[in-house]
Amino acid sequence: MRDTKEDFYVLGIETSCDETSAAVVKNGRQVLSNVISSQVCLFQKYGGVVPEIASRKHVELIVPVISEALEKSGMTLEDMNAIGVTYGPGLVGALLVGLSAAKGLAFSLDKPLVGVHHIEGHIAANYIDHPDLEPPFICLVVSGGHSHIVYVADYNQFEILGQTRDDAAGEAFDKVARAIGLGYPGGPLIDKAARDGNPKAMAFPRVYFDQGSLDFSFSGIKTAVLNYLNGMQQKGEPISVEDVAASFQQAVVDVLVNNVLKAARAKNTRNIALAGGVAANSLLRSQLKNFAEKEGFRVFYPSPVLCTDNAAMIACAAFYEYKKGIVSSLDLNAVPGLKLGER
Repeated sequence: MRDTKEDFYVLGIETSCDETSAAVVKNGRQVLSNVISSQVCLFQKYGGVVPEIASRKHVELIVPVISEALEKSGMTLEDMNAIGVTYGPGLVGALLVGLSAAKGLAFSLDKPLVGVHHIEGHIAANYIDHPDLEPPFICLVVSGGHSHIVYVADYNQFEILGQTRDDAAGEAFDKVARAIGLGYPGGPLIDKAARDGNPKAMAFPRVYFDQGSLDFSFSGIKTAVLNYLNGMQQKGEPISVEDVAASFQQAVVDVLVNNVLKAARAKNTRNIALAGGVAANSLLRSQLKNFAEKEGFRVFYPSPVLCTDNAAMIACAAFYEYKKGIVSSLDLNAVPGLKLGER
């Protein structure tokens, strides 16, 4: 293990999808700056991310965002001890922009390069907001592209206990939001609409697998919502967007909470964490907290800004990689389909 007794500063870079982000993090957990330039408004008219446009936007923004992160932190590039960057999974063109910038900086400054798995970054976001959280714990990672239940054995040791067999939870949110006319991004819009709806108005399906599986499936509930909407349209009957949103959201959250609690019981760990964009969902946070605390579990989740894609979480994960002696060579390439735990 490398000696990190003195203060250690990591410049983190994140460009896996449609957020261009750079951050400076001290000793893995103290965020000195976290600049995020989101393209959400740009893609609202398309109803989702257009990879080529996202990549071009990253090219425009990467240098100004890094400069702003350094300025806000009061640090310089020479002050950095390492450069951490997302190298997968994600959109290959988007990943390459951040990775190229990080490799160029690491080479020119003669600083260590630390490639970070995007999902490991999301998990690490919890360390920033919860200084007392340490492995082992169970983490539910839910985002637009991922739905995982992960046993975090150590800072860089992960065991996947369950994952989606089709649509990710965030993907289902986006598709249902588009179907009921809410727009993009679906997660926060459904969360907001559901507050005025009846979660018991429609009996949308909950999918649980047998033989102790902790896997998820959300394509069925998406189809059920579409069938309901088509049926109501054919009958000429009005649709309550709020009731559909609330009923759909309740069904998804029921499955997520049920499976993560089963995982915590199986691993006999008392700590459960949330991570990813859907971790900002108000019903998921409250329902998991309520059910978990009844069984003596502690629940941790990042602040909303750290649930979305951001570079602070990447810098945090990079710090713990470096502490274990894990660094990357300058021929590191983007791996859009990178699996959790792969190096």
